[in-house]
Amino acid sequence: MRRIGFVVLAVALALAGCTAETGDGGEGGRPAKVDGIPTAQGTHKQKLDVGTVGHREFLLHVPAKVADGEWRDGKPADPPALVVALHGGLATMEKMAELSGFNRQSDESGFLVAYPNGFMTTWNAGDCCGAAKLGDVDDVGFLTKLIDKLTGAGLADPSRVYVTGFSNGAGMAYRMACEKPGKVAAIGVVEGALVTDCDPGEPVSAMIFHGTADGSVPYNGGGNRDFNDRRPFPPVSKAVEFWRRAGGLPEPEKRVKALTGNTECQSTGKGERGVAVTFCKINGGGHEWPDRAGAMLWDFFAAHPRPE
Repeated sequence: MRRIGFVVLAVALALAGCTAETGDGGEGGRPAKVDGIPTAQGTHKQKLDVGTVGHREFLLHVPAKVADGEWRDGKPADPPALVVALHGGLATMEKMAELSGFNRQSDESGFLVAYPNGFMTTWNAGDCCGAAKLGDVDDVGFLTKLIDKLTGAGLADPSRVYVTGFSNGAGMAYRMACEKPGKVAAIGVVEGALVTDCDPGEPVSAMIFHGTADGSVPYNGGGNRDFNDRRPFPPVSKAVEFWRRAGGLPEPEKRVKALTGNTECQSTGKGERGVAVTFCKINGGGHEWPDRAGAMLWDFFAAHPRPE
């Protein structure tokens, strides 16, 4: 009898555990997890199997507007946008969350934010940088799988996926737009350079920030692409021109309101193919994330879903 009682207790505990894992986690029928992804408000550390030894990690921030919103059949009734925010070289996903301020913007506007971790604090952005480049790490594959995981689970809108980054992470955002334009509606580039072969096949909207006093990725080009690559970074104008031409857009002329006094922004406006390029020149700005850049990037992203 004791053995039978123990078995019954074990089964009951197992069922209780399953209920906690998959049962109603909030109002409106929200499950605690969807495809293993937590749905509760807050920032959750996640692991992702990418088919290689070990795993990759990311933080996922879920705002209250999503967690406490309407859910149908275990998914958000109106799937939110997803912003993938990439840290700079020698930084981490936690540092990017702190630097960018996207969690606060997410809470205000109701979108998901994913902060992936690079390989040994670097991203393989093409000709840069460090361990990820030397190891020929498939960061495009990693980020694609991350996007597919969240959109495939119905937790994010596949037509509103945006990739942004700082420095090495900004270069990785360029590479994602170059190689996976069908996955990315727009990119946000902060103090980065286009240092990868690029033939996207379809246009992507882009918002680009660059300081005139950046000593790491010089505004007019120069410096070294990597510790073992003495070729200079191209000027930021090269990237602006590239994405303008890819979208069949005119020269940026339309003034865009900036949130800081030393920032001058110009935009092409949205063209016939539904994309736009906005360039923000930060006079005297160094190699740093500009104040309020997160808010400006979100405003740009929200206005530029992937064209149908």
